[in-house]
Amino acid sequence: MLNHSTRRWLAGLGVAGAVIAASASPALAAPAAEFELYFQDVTVAADSAGVVRGAAVFSSEPAVLNEVTVRYDYRSLAGKITVAGDTGNDCSADGEAVLVCTEHSPLLVDEAFGGFPGQVVIAPTDKAATGDAGELKISLRAGGKEVAGYTSQVRIAEGVDLAGGPDVEVKAAPGGAFKAPLTVQNVGTTEVDGLVALFDSDYGIRTKERFDNCYYDEDYLLACEFAETIPAGEGRIATFNYELAKDTYAPGSEESNVLWMVPGDFDTLNSVRKEAGASVARKGTGKTLALTKAPGKRGARALQVDVDPSNNWSAVDVQVTGKNGADLEAIGATLTGKKGAVLTAPLGFRNNGPATLDHIRSGSDVTYVDVTVPKGTTAVEVPFECAPRTGNDAEWQDAGTPGAAAYRCYPGPFAPAGEELTGEFKFRIDKVIANATGTVKVNVPCECDGGFYEDLKPANDSAKILVNAASGQGGGDGGALPITGQSTGLIAGIGALLLAAGVGGYLVAKRRRTRFVA
Repeated sequence: MLNHSTRRWLAGLGVAGAVIAASASPALAAPAAEFELYFQDVTVAADSAGVVRGAAVFSSEPAVLNEVTVRYDYRSLAGKITVAGDTGNDCSADGEAVLVCTEHSPLLVDEAFGGFPGQVVIAPTDKAATGDAGELKISLRAGGKEVAGYTSQVRIAEGVDLAGGPDVEVKAAPGGAFKAPLTVQNVGTTEVDGLVALFDSDYGIRTKERFDNCYYDEDYLLACEFAETIPAGEGRIATFNYELAKDTYAPGSEESNVLWMVPGDFDTLNSVRKEAGASVARKGTGKTLALTKAPGKRGARALQVDVDPSNNWSAVDVQVTGKNGADLEAIGATLTGKKGAVLTAPLGFRNNGPATLDHIRSGSDVTYVDVTVPKGTTAVEVPFECAPRTGNDAEWQDAGTPGAAAYRCYPGPFAPAGEELTGEFKFRIDKVIANATGTVKVNVPCECDGGFYEDLKPANDSAKILVNAASGQGGGDGGALPITGQSTGLIAGIGALLLAAGVGGYLVAKRRRTRFVA
């Protein structure tokens, strides 16, 4: 699987031609595409400079939108908030409490990454008070026609300022336990009434505890809600008991980042995840995890929002000790057919373990796989994750293109121990040749990020693709697990989906589809 940045780059290259001809083309380059607009709910602190937010538009297939305008109607909060174009945007008023922003370049849109019109600044006026709320109606037009709309909620809240405490550094071996005392400080001038910790943990970091104020997906801790108040200038500590998965790679490192936020911001995050149709992460049924002794009965909680979320992080850095490596075994195929036949071969590799390879935080590929097409055949279909290769270079702009003699494949940032990652190639037999041979090689050198060069058994890093093999010949074969279908359910702790402070959270939640419920 190509990493996210590469996918986006390739998607851009794929529609570059349409952009060049944009001025002469219809507003919708793909008339059959269906469009969806999204704008995250916004909570703004009274007496603050406001927040910067932006819309995202998605389509059912890659498309180009021309002559794009975005209309922001905030009349339900007229006098309480202002909406203005962010720096460099072309925006102007269209009547009272209505703003229209114009995009002067074509907007590239697809299902996975969306298109992002210019951002706006949403700020409170001196008449705004905590508890004020209303709607922000956004409509997207292209070529003079409305193509999508969305209604977002805007709330005014009391401003507070949390800050994460010092990072925690620990050592543990695969399967070993460790403790992480995490600190949060109230560095503002207003008492913080309740808070939430959100966890962005690597694959190997697990927990067996099941606190009734925390959310889990399998053995992954996702979030904890705390009812305690924190006076201005004070801090609190919560100690978590973790363990490393037995298949954690060693020696190496694992990381968990914790984002502290107030309940109002957590509610906004939840709305992002629910809007994306995320699946369920359930609360535990054990005892309650507390920061301090639980306070007595109190009145209703005021809506609060963090005025500076940039300093809300705490980190746990785990140095993984010992030795726990991985053996990646190439998967080839043995195919038989007549001239003109089109044969399917799932090619790739199997991670024989004992360790899982996890490059998700960096986004780099765990390894690189080269496929050479057997003589006498033509690759008529190839996975999108594979690009034509000449020498040691891959032709990125032609990813997924058939007809090349050799390919380099990018299987993505995660290879679970005990699982296969393969992609389907389809070869057409143009000439019947006994023992026509191609190859699949894993762990090939690449002058790029990622890769794996500490394989436990390099001898099985190459496998044959045999077409019309003579008796006794064999190339090895594997199952048909799609190269894009590895066990993402195992990596529920990937906290990128928890970091939904903006539109990006909607994208991640759409992919991961995990939401919080009691």
